[in-house]
Amino acid sequence: MKSIIDILDFTVEELDELIATALDIIDNPNKYAHICDGKKLATLFFEPSTRTRLSFEAAMYELGGNVLGFSEANSSSAAKGESIADTAKTVSCYADIIAMRHPKEGAAFVAANNASIPVINAGDGGHCHPTQTLADLLTIRREKGRFNNLTVGLCGDLKFGRTVHSLINALSRYSNIKFVLISPEELKLPSYVKKDILQKNNIPYEQTTDLEAAMPKLDILYMTRVQRERFFNEEDYLRLKDSYILTPDKLKNAKSDLSILHPLPRVNEISVAIDNDPRACYFKQVLNGKYMRMALILKLLKEAGTI
Repeated sequence: MKSIIDILDFTVEELDELIATALDIIDNPNKYAHICDGKKLATLFFEPSTRTRLSFEAAMYELGGNVLGFSEANSSSAAKGESIADTAKTVSCYADIIAMRHPKEGAAFVAANNASIPVINAGDGGHCHPTQTLADLLTIRREKGRFNNLTVGLCGDLKFGRTVHSLINALSRYSNIKFVLISPEELKLPSYVKKDILQKNNIPYEQTTDLEAAMPKLDILYMTRVQRERFFNEEDYLRLKDSYILTPDKLKNAKSDLSILHPLPRVNEISVAIDNDPRACYFKQVLNGKYMRMALILKLLKEAGTI
C-alpha cells in the first residue's frame, strides 16, 4: 500500500500520470463525480490551514466521497498525549485514506508506518509539502506547457520553506532547469538541499539577495512568505519579514510571460496591485491544487484496491 510523504515518492512517470488525470478531471468533471461514493477521507490537521485542508475536503466531495477529521491538535486526543502512531491506527478503523498536517518533521512518515490505509503528507514542519508541489507543477504545466528549459526564481524564506524544498526536488528531475535563489543571508536555502539535490544532479543555480537584478532572466517567480511560526524569536522574524515585497514597479524589467506563483497565505510579500496582472498565477494555483488532490486520492485508493 502506497502513502505519499515526499514528492520524491513519485517517479517522473507517476507525476505525468497524475497531471494527465487532473487535466482530464478539469475537462470531464462529471466522469469523476461518483467515483468515490461511500469512501471517507480523514483530514488530520494538527496545524492551521485554509487552502490545503479545504481543498482536500473539496476534492473528496467532488469525487462523491465524504470527509471526517479535525482542524487543530487541541480538538483531538493529541491534546491528551496520544501518539501519532496510535492516532493513525485509530483513524484507519474509520476512513479509507488520511491527509495529515503536523508541525513536526517526520510525523507523516510515522503515521504512514502505523496506518493500515494510505497517508498523504499535507505538510510536516519545515520538511516538505508534496501536494502543494503537485499544485505548483500543474500550474507550471498549464501556464508554460512544459517543465524543462525554465529559469525558476525562488524568493523569500528558502530556509524553512517546505514548499520550496519540495518544488526543487520535483523540478530537478527535468532537463535544463536553472534556479535563482533569492533570500536574505539568514534565510538561505539549507546547504543539504544544495548538496543533495542541486550539486549532486549538476543543476545550475545562483544565490542572490537582489530580486530586481534577477527579475529579467526569470520564467517563473515563486514568492514565499517569511513564516512567523518557524522562528524561535520574534525579533528575528520582525527584522526579516518584509525583506521582499513584490510591487508593480519591481516587475518593470520582468518577462511579459513571467508566471508569478505563491503557495499562500501571503502576508504582504505580493502587493494586491499585482492580483490583476495576467502574470499572477497564485489563485490559479489554489484551484489547481484541488484538481491534483483529486487525482492523488484516486491514484492511492485505486492502488489500495479500495475503488
